[in-house]
Amino acid sequence: MKRIVVGTDGSPTAQQAVNQAADLAVATGADLHIVTAYRSPAAIQAITATAAAAGMASVDCYGLSDSLAKDAEAGLARAAAAVAGRGVRVESHGAGGDPAEVILDVAEAVDADLIVVGSRGMTGAKRFVLGSVPNKVAHHACCNVMIVYTSGPNTGHGHPGSEELPTDKD
Repeated sequence: MKRIVVGTDGSPTAQQAVNQAADLAVATGADLHIVTAYRSPAAIQAITATAAAAGMASVDCYGLSDSLAKDAEAGLARAAAAVAGRGVRVESHGAGGDPAEVILDVAEAVDADLIVVGSRGMTGAKRFVLGSVPNKVAHHACCNVMIVYTSGPNTGHGHPGSEELPTDKD
């Protein structure tokens, strides 16, 4: 295994996937490519045009897109810093667009051997409209895909057995 691509949205649950990918990279000597996506100005413009037609306030599309891009870059930097010092070569990739498509594009561009994504992320209506990133990635990947079970306080889904158990000292 030479190249592992992992997707992140900067959340604590996504960091679990990044950590798993880093563990695999350490074990195999692979390079780690951390990927994030944000809405492009065109996508924001389409959303705000719909909102304006409905009588809602207008939004500075380019300013918002710049802000989202900066947030994405900060998230990438945090993810890379969290795995720094583990002996893994890390490259960060941020791009505007659909998260699954951005992950797939990077995986193809770097000739990835494995894509790692977390099992949690969008919920509710957002997931219904945009679809599941792990599902899209798994169905369209150019290589193997590992979906990491992620849990945390923001998901509402604790992993059975993940809670702290009493010890003899309790």
